[in-house]
Amino acid sequence: METNDNHIKKNKYFLAKIAFVASLGGFLFGFDTAVISGTFGFIEQQFALSKIEVGWFGSSALVGSIFGAIIAGGLGDRFGRKPILILSGILFFISALGSMVPESFSFLISARLIGGIGVGMASVLAPLFISEFAPPSIRGRLIGLYQLALVVGILLAFFSNWYLLSISETNPLGLTDGVLYKSTIDEVWRGMFGVEMIPAFLFTVLLFFVPESPRWLIKAGYEQKGYSILAKISGEENAQSELIEINKSLNKEKGSLSELFKPGLRLSLIVGVGLSVFGQFTGVNIIVYYGPIILEKAGFALSNALQFQVAIGIINLVFTLIAIWKIDKWGRRPLLIGGMTVTFISLFIIAILFSLNISGLWIVIMLLVYMASLALSINAVIWVLIGEIFPNRIRGRAMSIATFANWSTNFVTAFIFPWYVAKIGMNAGFFTFAITSFIATIFFYKFIPETKGKSLEEIEKIWKKNN
Repeated sequence: METNDNHIKKNKYFLAKIAFVASLGGFLFGFDTAVISGTFGFIEQQFALSKIEVGWFGSSALVGSIFGAIIAGGLGDRFGRKPILILSGILFFISALGSMVPESFSFLISARLIGGIGVGMASVLAPLFISEFAPPSIRGRLIGLYQLALVVGILLAFFSNWYLLSISETNPLGLTDGVLYKSTIDEVWRGMFGVEMIPAFLFTVLLFFVPESPRWLIKAGYEQKGYSILAKISGEENAQSELIEINKSLNKEKGSLSELFKPGLRLSLIVGVGLSVFGQFTGVNIIVYYGPIILEKAGFALSNALQFQVAIGIINLVFTLIAIWKIDKWGRRPLLIGGMTVTFISLFIIAILFSLNISGLWIVIMLLVYMASLALSINAVIWVLIGEIFPNRIRGRAMSIATFANWSTNFVTAFIFPWYVAKIGMNAGFFTFAITSFIATIFFYKFIPETKGKSLEEIEKIWKKNN
């Protein structure tokens, strides 16, 4: 007979395997959005782009992400979380290959759009997938693995860009011709994009070795399959009580999206959209996409800018690890509100430094403080909360609305940033992010509930009590 200790170990391994595979969607999300940062100068020169076209190149994948986010929830609710995640992995692979080989700007944009659809799908369904497996006591940490993987993806993209640039400058193998020469020496941006094919292939294959979400299975009528997975996670007694709660939640209504606009759950939609919109107006993805451009404005050469971009990625990783370690102990609210306060202060100081033409190391230091505070707060908390706050029966579609808001705001900021700072200055750009971060902090303080340690069904009841 299996001992309780062995059962617990098996449960932990089972959960860890699922969380790891799903979080690879976050890795690809991070890698795909960050890899572009090292390519701007090369693409602008090769295709003779205007500043508006540079903005279109930087934001084109986000148009795909908006579309992917819109359709992911409905597809995930209809066909299951797992098949749509597999589809997103295939799109990642096609995009990486397509971005490596183009001879025209329009072909490159098409490949980026395809990758964006994969990003949008994964950003909705990967954290949702993890949340529907995770026990309440460790749900924050497990969903946090998605954010951790995202941060690792960003860091490795920064490192990969810097490493490939150093190879292109030194040509250690003495290449003079061929595909390898073209993609790593002559037109190194091709190699920067092509590296993503490796994790995309891994993500797609590994998804075939994990089960479907138990909550989706129960909602779709496969109650015994869903129950057996719940029992494997938390034991038969806990699984039985979870099954009862899930069915109660599912039986209240069929789950139309209009329910989210009614008193009771309307506030959850406002919070989800608010997290998404304000999360982008902190400027976090501007640093990811345009970090080298910002650092060049601060007085650094491109090679040094890419090195400092790696340092920013390392700080992001370290403080994300701290947030994941403490999120289920300290709670979501303290991390979110405290970290956003420091984010506002650091953005304000960066804006002043640019206004006074105090460039160089001081701006790098404040960017590191800024990234640390973001990693501790909204970057770590947003995907946990968005995976928690919506009812079981419409979670996929509701997350699509919130994630659509995220990607739409991301697109707007990424598209106009090169033009905006060219017209009114880098200092004005950072003042804009500082002001919106201040407003965001007040919004979070007023409206975000504490969800640590609560089941998804208990969280649903919070909204009804607050209306």
